[in-house]
Amino acid sequence: MLNQLTKDCQAVWKNCLEIIRLEVPEQSFKTWFAPIKPIKLQNDVLTIEVPTPFFYEWLEEHYVYVLKKAIDAELGPNGKLEYSIVVDKGGSSNQPFTLNVRKSNVSAKPPVNNQNSNTVKKSSASNNTRPNNNYISPFEVPHFDPENWDTNLNPTYMFDSYIEGDCNRLARSAGMAIAKRPGITAFNPLVVYGGVGLGKTHLVQSIGNEIKDNFPDKLVLYVTTEQFTAQFIEALKSNNIQNFTNFYLQVDVLIVDDIQFLSRKEKTQENFFHIFNRLHQSGKQIIMTSDCAPRSLQGLQERLLSRFKWGLTADVQTPDYETRVAIAQLKMSNEGVDVPEDVIDFLAYNINSNIRELEGVLISLIANASFMRKDIDLELAKSTLWNIVKNTKKEITIDYIQQIVADYFNISVDELKSKTRKKDIATARQIAMYFSQQYTNLPLKSIGDQFGGRDHSTVVHAGKAVSKKSGSDAIYNKILADLSEQFEVNK
Repeated sequence: MLNQLTKDCQAVWKNCLEIIRLEVPEQSFKTWFAPIKPIKLQNDVLTIEVPTPFFYEWLEEHYVYVLKKAIDAELGPNGKLEYSIVVDKGGSSNQPFTLNVRKSNVSAKPPVNNQNSNTVKKSSASNNTRPNNNYISPFEVPHFDPENWDTNLNPTYMFDSYIEGDCNRLARSAGMAIAKRPGITAFNPLVVYGGVGLGKTHLVQSIGNEIKDNFPDKLVLYVTTEQFTAQFIEALKSNNIQNFTNFYLQVDVLIVDDIQFLSRKEKTQENFFHIFNRLHQSGKQIIMTSDCAPRSLQGLQERLLSRFKWGLTADVQTPDYETRVAIAQLKMSNEGVDVPEDVIDFLAYNINSNIRELEGVLISLIANASFMRKDIDLELAKSTLWNIVKNTKKEITIDYIQQIVADYFNISVDELKSKTRKKDIATARQIAMYFSQQYTNLPLKSIGDQFGGRDHSTVVHAGKAVSKKSGSDAIYNKILADLSEQFEVNK
């Protein structure tokens, strides 16, 4: 009986292919229909196997009417088509991954979840439009209307307001390329990393907003890692893991902020790993941010870290003086405030840690001028900055240390991180490594990574060299004292 069923389904599908061949170009037929395998025919439902979820989505988007015509001709108006989708073939170290999803306008019976299978079954819809449902939550699996989809994006974060400089040029250029061809470029995933307040969130949300403008039908979602983790925990409690996963698998562009907070969350990492794989396999775009390079992330599974390296990793650094000037000018222009050039120069020169702090001082300056009914001038700028510095304890990061030391020695941060052995640069590098050990709690390897990928022994040597020289060189001691004073003021 089973052989008869198999024979019948093969005969029906062969006849369907003859109809389809007349409707599509030969190359399209070879690409999209020749790989399909008929599985079974039962109760006028023909089940066919397709090799990937992306393959299924392409058929439903481009050839659903051709398929419907062929099925109607062979099985009549009550005939239906069911897909058996190979999601993950598994391997020696992992079991096949299964997922059951069906469209809301399916008329065939729901698929049966089989945890030992390596396929997913979906029933073909009569058309390829998305039903008009509102955004619900990760614990429901709606079928979305992109116009009603909540992206969680801040609409003010756009490329036009993201100033380009040497500090972010690679990341910004990659982001613009992705916005034009999401999921198609080699930059998938894109991992943007850097210190606090350097514009990572602004950049990745700009990419998301640009994609929405260019491709209104794409589902873009921005989520912080903390939000993702909280949703996953809630899904565990309510036994909704399948719906939670399905929710994320419908996204076309997934933006995850602060991926370092997945550290040591084993179950959350496991779920994110499967979501990442499914999205990437389906040609969906993935964008992430981190406070350090993927190679320096602690507490993440090695298989997850390896996938972060599939695409492009781009860092954003502390902006140089010229970029800080441009940022300040744009910020004040957007606020509709005319600020003298000497005020902009003063603030850009003295606030060299990150963009967030610079913008915070600018807003405080505007507020003070308004409350005190005074024009913005250099005296008011100095007073505002002093009050903020006096009342704020700043986190001292390696980015900040590198910038302070580089400015002191009149070199660039890139030179500080470079392989050059020029005496003045090598001295500055050792001093920066020394202060990184003094003012941060980072492991030696992480410090070395942020100085051009040097190993921990180099960092140890730098610390010993500085300590040794400080005991016998008065000029060297003066350098250390000057720099220490700057760090202590902001400690």
